[in-house]
Amino acid sequence: MNKDLTALKPALVWKHFAQIVKIPRPSSHEEAIRAYIIAFAKEQGLEWREDAGHNVYVRKPATPGMENRKGVVLQAHLDMVPQKNNDKVFDFENDPIEAYIDGDWVTANGTTLGADNGIGAAAILAVMEDNSLVHGPVEALFTATEETGMDGAFGLKGGLLKGEILLNLDSETEGELYVGCAGGTDANITLPYAAEPAPQGWHAVKLEVKGLKGGHSGIQIGFQRGNANRLLCRLLLHTEQEWLLASIDGGGLRNAIPREAQAVVLVHDVEAFKAEAAAYEKTLQAEFENIEDSIAVLVEEVAAPAEIIPAATAQNLVKAVVGAPNGVVKMSVEMEGLVQTSTNLARVVSDGKCVKIQCLLRSSVSSEKVALGEAIKGVFEMAGAEVLLEGSYDGWKPNMESPILKAMLASYEALYGKKPAVTAIHAGLECGIIGGVYPNLDMISFGPTICYPHSPDEKVEIASVEKFYEFLLHTLKNAPAK
Repeated sequence: MNKDLTALKPALVWKHFAQIVKIPRPSSHEEAIRAYIIAFAKEQGLEWREDAGHNVYVRKPATPGMENRKGVVLQAHLDMVPQKNNDKVFDFENDPIEAYIDGDWVTANGTTLGADNGIGAAAILAVMEDNSLVHGPVEALFTATEETGMDGAFGLKGGLLKGEILLNLDSETEGELYVGCAGGTDANITLPYAAEPAPQGWHAVKLEVKGLKGGHSGIQIGFQRGNANRLLCRLLLHTEQEWLLASIDGGGLRNAIPREAQAVVLVHDVEAFKAEAAAYEKTLQAEFENIEDSIAVLVEEVAAPAEIIPAATAQNLVKAVVGAPNGVVKMSVEMEGLVQTSTNLARVVSDGKCVKIQCLLRSSVSSEKVALGEAIKGVFEMAGAEVLLEGSYDGWKPNMESPILKAMLASYEALYGKKPAVTAIHAGLECGIIGGVYPNLDMISFGPTICYPHSPDEKVEIASVEKFYEFLLHTLKNAPAK
């Protein structure tokens, strides 16, 4: 296993990324990565500050002769999604990511890599360090806690940024320029219950649905991947066996498609339940052929629990999880292949007093986002749950007359002999929020090729990082004049 990322090119980018992966930085635990950025700025003699939202700002003056160019803000977020395989022993708050080179890619051992958005941050640091580059005034904006609520972007105040152009380095397909993104809303759902003593004469089993690909709920949602929460509840709804639910724990973070879910269930006939689960596994494998290749439905006997969720509550929960909107709701008719509206039923977990459900709703059409929230609220309220729709943010509307878009199209064609694709993304980028504070910013989002972000399969293509960075430098050199 080759772990020497510093041998890769471009050298400065990989030097910083190799350091970044060693720094624990799950969302809301970004103190160490902020300290790294600040120490770097001090070492380089660059102007810097940290704002009240824990965003870090660094400024580098124009190189001689480039003072007349529009100022460019390079933006990336500091946090990463902490996802691991269930059998991986790993503490995201303390352990360094075990990154390694796997052929043409860099990936991690059993965890997310954090190339989203560590590579973007590394590229910015490389620009800030390299005094041989030609560029106008450059600012770096490292935002806090993007993955779980875009807290840093929401906390950004006016008067900080001086540039007229913002390049967001958080997209994940090289050769594509993003000019718009979806808005989002969080659905936080609570289904209360008074636990009951587990009855005698039943057998306890652990039911697991695992082996799904998961992924980013904005980027991979259009691939129609399975949702472990729904698939587990679907089996309970479908089975002919009488059952009682003791606990449930499925999914992880709000913006990650659930890969695994498990429940402790009481049944009378373990072997019959195992047989149904085995048949259900084959059904799912057939349904998700060419989409999921490792679906597993497992049943094993476990120690009897002391308490259960009341039967009526459990039935309501299962029906609501299966019946609520999930996945792609509507595709765009204006931009082929773009998901317009979706939701991710990300988390279902019981704690002995209530079941908590988390969903992330996305849409590039504000009214559809509202309607989707109303639909989810309606389903879960009928199940007896309390539903809060919170943290709504608007999307980023494309500007096809953007001066930096025209400049970047010309740069890409000059470098590679073809134009890049111009598109929008269903994921929530910080551009829409930042643009609300700085409405005159001319914005583009781009990045190297990252596959399976927000999952332990995350990997970044080495060749695309070099191409992405070359394109970034060419863009800075050819930024429009004021």
